[in-house]
Amino acid sequence: MQTATINIAIDGYSSCGKGTLAKFLAKHLGYKFIDSGAMYRAVTLHAMRSGADVEQAEQVVQLLHDIHIDFIKNIQTGRFDIALNHENVESEIRTLEVASKVSQVARIPEVRRFLVAMQQQIAANKGVVMDGRDIGTVVLPDAELKIFMTASPEVRAERRLQELLSSGASTTFDEVLDNLKSRDHIDSTRADSPLTLTDSYRVIDNSAMGIAEQNALALQWVDALRLSN
Repeated sequence: MQTATINIAIDGYSSCGKGTLAKFLAKHLGYKFIDSGAMYRAVTLHAMRSGADVEQAEQVVQLLHDIHIDFIKNIQTGRFDIALNHENVESEIRTLEVASKVSQVARIPEVRRFLVAMQQQIAANKGVVMDGRDIGTVVLPDAELKIFMTASPEVRAERRLQELLSSGASTTFDEVLDNLKSRDHIDSTRADSPLTLTDSYRVIDNSAMGIAEQNALALQWVDALRLSN
């Protein structure tokens, strides 16, 4: 039986495993994975490098015409890394310093419009798995499958802490937890495209769920939708 090619939107809080699930689904289905959060981090990194004050929106907006973002295949990992002005910045955008500023940049309306237009163009031909904060509500409102991911702040902080420590960063659980809670508040209360759970989403709370169980559940939804579309 022939199956349809669909778009998959994955939204949710920081460090809920959105990227892990999105990468799995993209690889399993042969779809393109787009990490929208990495795009906002790339803009944030560019602003920091340029000496802009991310609290001053106009300073960030003035830099947008200097930004080119694309995804390049990493030969060693087989994954697609983000490139800022043709430079692979996948590792640099994952630092706690960038993480502490990205929510301020992401709430700037001009930045959101700039990146949303780019994301919609990428997804126009279907076969895309995209994760972020407003993918199913703003970027891809017509996505055939929308998944909202959540987990307790403490579980998410521990996961993020281990990622940072493994990359050589020096930080503490409390610092990471405070950063996550701050980002949650900003992402959920910003005036432009806040993180919002609507009835169109299917919810995965993976506080006590393993990756294999999470992946299997998502695949059940994908298979059912691809047969029905």
